[in-house]
Amino acid sequence: MSTSMIQVRKRQLTVETIHHEGGPVAAVPLRMAAALAVVRNPFAGRYEADLLPFMAELRTLGTELAEELVGVLGKDRVEAYGKAAIVGVNGELEHGAVWHEAGGWAMRAALGEPKAIVPAGKAVANAGYRLMVPLHYIHAAYVRSHFNSMEVGVQDGPRPDEIVFALVMADGGRVHARLGGLRKDQVQVGDGQR
Repeated sequence: MSTSMIQVRKRQLTVETIHHEGGPVAAVPLRMAAALAVVRNPFAGRYEADLLPFMAELRTLGTELAEELVGVLGKDRVEAYGKAAIVGVNGELEHGAVWHEAGGWAMRAALGEPKAIVPAGKAVANAGYRLMVPLHYIHAAYVRSHFNSMEVGVQDGPRPDEIVFALVMADGGRVHARLGGLRKDQVQVGDGQR
């Protein structure tokens, strides 16, 4: 009988509603949401050559977090996404990199397979560390209005032998985006798609 490598200590869901950034109040406020899980790092304190089983098992957690975000924002409303991992100090950056496939795959599956790569941030840090997660448009990475970020972190994590995994989604671009560039209604194949 095998034991799961994924042991979740706690989960967190954060939703921000942005009405303005100092300019006029938006007719429709921007909503950004982050779903996080604090997970025991099965490789803390040692080198492990094969991280692929951990990455594969994380797909289930990725799916749960992605579906939680879709439930909050609405699948048809999500326009931007990103992912992140904060590895406790007894781990290594590569332990957070397993989230690239597990988290990105899960978000694309939950959103109907958009083509843009999911941007990411990762760090090795102490408990309470805050990380800015990059976001961009789900259908094309070069839509300038959707270049954004959301802060994530957990006050008591990651502990040295833990990892914080995060997924972030938003239902639009920046509230006062006005710097030109490619618009979402102009996207064609090749505009920053995977």
